[in-house]
Order: sequence, then C-alpha cells, then structure tokens
Amino acid sequence: MAVYRRNYRPYSGAQTPEWSRFLVLFRYSRRNLFRSRFLTGFFVLCFFWPIACMVWIYLAHSASFLAKLGLPELISIDNKFFFLYMTVQGVLSFFMTAFAGPGLISPDLANGSLPLYFCRPFSRAEYVLGKSSVLGILLSQITWIPGVILFIIQASFAGASWTRDNLWIAGSLVLSSLILIAILSLLSTALSAWVKWRIVAGALLVAVVPFGAGLAEAINAVLRIDAGHFFDLRYLVATVWTNLFLVDNERAVSVGQAWIAILVYGSICLWLLMRKIRAYEVIR
Repeated sequence: MAVYRRNYRPYSGAQTPEWSRFLVLFRYSRRNLFRSRFLTGFFVLCFFWPIACMVWIYLAHSASFLAKLGLPELISIDNKFFFLYMTVQGVLSFFMTAFAGPGLISPDLANGSLPLYFCRPFSRAEYVLGKSSVLGILLSQITWIPGVILFIIQASFAGASWTRDNLWIAGSLVLSSLILIAILSLLSTALSAWVKWRIVAGALLVAVVPFGAGLAEAINAVLRIDAGHFFDLRYLVATVWTNLFLVDNERAVSVGQAWIAILVYGSICLWLLMRKIRAYEVIR
C-alpha cells in the first residue's frame, strides 16, 4: 500500500489478555495434532482400559448378578486396583507422548519459525508453556481425569464410610499422574528441541526407557551396587508410585532419593529446552 494514500489503520479491536496468550499456541498445536488418524485412533484406544475398569467396579458390587452367572468373587476395589489402573494408563501415556510430543517443537526449529513467534508478544516461557500444555491436557484426559471418575463411581457404590477412609487414593491418582505428565512433557519437548527430525526424536524417546533399564542392570551387575537404578527413569517413577498408593514393594532406592532424582532429570530437561528455544541461533 502506498504511504501517501494514508489508508492504513492499525488494529483497534479487543486484544487477548496477556495471561492467556499461550493458549493460542495450545489451540493450533492441538488442532494439528488430531489431523493424524492414527493418533486420533490411539487416543480413543486409551479409553478402553478405563471403561473396562468401570465395568469391573460395577460387577464387583453386583454379587447377585455374579452369582447368577456362576462367576467367582472379583478382586476388591482398593489401592492396588487403582495402582493397576495407573500402571496401564502410564504405559499408554508413554506411547502417546512418543507419537505426539516430538511434533510440537521440532517443526518450528527445522523451519526456522521461532523468530516469527518471538517477534510477537510471546516470551520463551509462554512458548514452552503453550506447547507443553498440549501434552499436559492430552495426558490428563487419559490418566487422572478418568481415574477420578472411577473413584467417584466406586465411592457412589461403596458409600460414605469407604469414601472417607480412602479419599487419599484420589489424591494419589492426581499426584502420580502429574508426576508422569511433567517428566514425559519435559523429556519429549527437550528431545524435540535438540533433535529436529520428528521421527528420530520419537525413536529416541521410545529408546530412553529400555536403554536406562538396561544400563541400570549392567551397572548393578558389574559393580554390585544399587546406584544403577538412578539411570532407570521407569524404576524411579514406579518407586514414587508404590509409595503414593501404599503398595508393598521393596525397592533398592528410597522414596526420597527417587523424588530427588526425578527433580534432577526434570531440571536438566528444562535447562536443555530453554537453552535451545531462542529467537536466533549462533552457528560457529
């Protein structure tokens, strides 16, 4: 437009509040995520186990129905039941992250799009929050949200006494899910930022767990110590989970040590992520 025509007028409409601008990244990233039919189908598949657990809870409180079918009494709905639920959903969450996580940041880095983001009113923290919130909400929908619904269904059948005595299980469901979501989100986004190829980043994320477990076993076997478990992220998360759900399982690493190790891993991933997310990159 020629300047002398003076037809240009700046935008004078309503602006998005500063605190919610990261949701713009969340909205468009989530929309691009579900364009994949495979990912959409896998997301639907993640709800099969919660539905099976819901049916299990119903049958556990239908003694007359079980007697008519001649089926034995099912297991009790207690902390071990919800621990089993979280174990299965945790595995599904890991594979969901491997499929969805690497595609959040790697395309922006590969195509040099970060300067276009940061020339707008977006900070690095808002960019990371907007991208990570996609995984956070996605994994919440298949972990603690269905888990709390299952707890509410069980509480409606079991009564106020059971609910009062086992209310801590609901807190364990939420806290264990948040631990898993935080570590998976940081790990996947850090790998996505440093490895610009989406397929390679997803493969590395899938290889992290078995490689860490193998390395831990090798160190423990060769050096005859238990410190190798600190390289096994799956073992550390399982140690915290067994403590949250009060499941009897002897562990070579204490709960406090597992918490510290998980925080260290999360801090390293966050440092690597923030080091790579910048408006420009100096190539030497």
